[in-house]
Amino acid sequence: MQEMLGKTKPYTVLILHKTSKRDEPGADKIIMEHGRRNFALRRDGKLLVVCPIRDETDVAGIGVFATSVEETRKLYEADPAVKAGILTFEVHATRSFPGDALAK
Repeated sequence: MQEMLGKTKPYTVLILHKTSKRDEPGADKIIMEHGRRNFALRRDGKLLVVCPIRDETDVAGIGVFATSVEETRKLYEADPAVKAGILTFEVHATRSFPGDALAK
């Protein structure tokens, strides 16, 4: 276990939360722009795992980033859904094993 723990690397976890503005007219269009932006972040290797949450809680999604807490925070302060007040976010530093993947 100690050997494996020594192989971990730093990552950042982002948790998105819905606000009351999520159900307002026009919000879906902004969420689509948010999604397009996430695809660009994936393409650029910054967003490694993205998980939209579709339940009745206020959690809208979770992402794992290969960026620092500060860079992730800056990226999401510029997100169209965050700027519109539709989503809020929290960022947490974490560690994990490079190469881990979701099962197919």
